[in-house]
Amino acid sequence: MTPRPITFRQLMAPCILLLLALALSPTANAQKFAYIDSEYVLLHMPEYASAQTELNNYAIEWQADIESKLEAADRLEVAYRAERVLLTAEMRVKREDGISKKRAEAKEMQKQKFGVEGELFQKRQELIEPIQQQLFESLKDIASGSGYMVIFDKSNQSNMLYTNPKYDISDRLIKKLGYVPGETVAPEEDKNDKGGDNIMDRGRDAVNGAKNDARGRMNNAVQGARGGVTAPKGKN
Repeated sequence: MTPRPITFRQLMAPCILLLLALALSPTANAQKFAYIDSEYVLLHMPEYASAQTELNNYAIEWQADIESKLEAADRLEVAYRAERVLLTAEMRVKREDGISKKRAEAKEMQKQKFGVEGELFQKRQELIEPIQQQLFESLKDIASGSGYMVIFDKSNQSNMLYTNPKYDISDRLIKKLGYVPGETVAPEEDKNDKGGDNIMDRGRDAVNGAKNDARGRMNNAVQGARGGVTAPKGKN
């Protein structure tokens, strides 16, 4: 499962707030407005595609490591359940502690990598900041040269129920950035991606999915160790 792109709301919010602050200063003498569609603009930027691909690769690598730890814990538990009746109380406690430790390691890694201020979040901030600054400088030049009081972000405004296309300066911003409107760049991992969540949510969802899959494999293995038979799903 490939993580989804960086959220545009988080990327563009600081830019828009800074433009609003400039526009609403006492020296502003004309109410001239425009808007952009940051989702559309960012799809034209190779820097954004590259950052997104790098983040995807980190998330996939860390996700695989977490899954590996969970699978190791499941293997230990399967073996433990099969041998439990032969173990002393002391040996049972030791084996159970080992299993709990493995699961705790996976949980801690998930927090470190995909947590609110985890490594993925920090890496995203590091990669996004130059893109954010580039967008803001270009927007500031356009606003200053054309006398715009406010430039809204259509992608960042959930309460914008209607926008007149004649006030859309997205293509102008794209040209200002040095790109050609309509010539978008897709990250490699996104070409076959059909998900709808952001990269942080997808990372956590992938880990949770791995947990469920591992639990299923473990239960089947336990039944096999006990002599049970598990019928394949979808077959009678």
